[in-house]
Amino acid sequence: MLDNASAMGDAGAPLEESSKPSPTRLILATVVGVAIWWIVYNQLIPFSEAVTSLFPVERHSHAGEAIAFFFYDVPKVLMLLTLIVFAMGVVRSWFSPEKTRALLSGKREGVGNVMSAGLGILTPFCSCSAVPLFIGFVSAGVPLGVTFSFLIAAPMVNEVALVLLVGLVGWNVALTYLFFGLGIAIVAGWVIGKLKLEGWLQDWVQEIHSGANAPTAAFDEKLTLLDRYKLGFETVKEILSKVWIWIIIGIGLGAIIHGYVPQDLMVRIMGADAWWSVPAAVVMGVPLYTNAAGVIPIVEALLGKGAALGTVLAFMMSVIALSLPEILILRQVLTLRLIAVFVAVVSSGILAVGFLFNLVF
Repeated sequence: MLDNASAMGDAGAPLEESSKPSPTRLILATVVGVAIWWIVYNQLIPFSEAVTSLFPVERHSHAGEAIAFFFYDVPKVLMLLTLIVFAMGVVRSWFSPEKTRALLSGKREGVGNVMSAGLGILTPFCSCSAVPLFIGFVSAGVPLGVTFSFLIAAPMVNEVALVLLVGLVGWNVALTYLFFGLGIAIVAGWVIGKLKLEGWLQDWVQEIHSGANAPTAAFDEKLTLLDRYKLGFETVKEILSKVWIWIIIGIGLGAIIHGYVPQDLMVRIMGADAWWSVPAAVVMGVPLYTNAAGVIPIVEALLGKGAALGTVLAFMMSVIALSLPEILILRQVLTLRLIAVFVAVVSSGILAVGFLFNLVF
């Protein structure tokens, strides 16, 4: 009987090994999973419209706009966060934070700022949608200043905004906006990087950024693909558990502002021909929340009322690069001191652009 049991045990081992999914099956499952994710992601607008129709409100009323915005943006940001953090968690299993920082720090830090700002231009994210990739960069050990270059460029400058600006104010103004928007993202990220403010990240983010809480085997080249996927899921679980509620709260606040934005009041204030109109535009823009395409109708209305171009662009930049909901979500990742530095550096750049455009155009 012992021989039989031994034989069964020996035979059982290969069966247990064969029960593990092969890399080919895992890759196929990944392709299918991403395809399903993409299908669901593309159904978010119909989903938000269907949910809004269940409420006893007119679709295009203030309440209807706020409800539709909320039920579109919450799943969108959570889905982006899940996908990006999972991918970065898997990638992180091949590259230690030390290797990642070495690639984008020191002499190459300026290059890293340019590259991440360029990536931001190619990704049509609003400010809250850019936060998941920002968190993913931080969790992978990418230098803080480089991640901020992306966080600023992604909402501020994208192809949608540029095309709309070309039609609204001409290609020369649109290209100038591209140049200065990209410049703000690169310079602001570079300045924040030089200040060495990694110690101003939240404690749990510092641990991820430094790799202090990473398993010893996380960077072992002998890890199987399944092991790396497990690390990706663990990263998603850890980060989502800390930020999901603040994403909902932040977007909920943004939805209320989006639905009830006092456009007429903004036109009256920013239509004033005074030096304080640019700072006023920035102050008014920060509490609002929309993307570059969503703010264009307001920009058009302001220009139609005779507001100065620099004032309008300063407002546009502050809305899409310094939104209050974005700051509320970032509060779970950054300390108040680091958020204050971020806001101060970006605001300074936006003010400079506003005054310069008013002088030139």
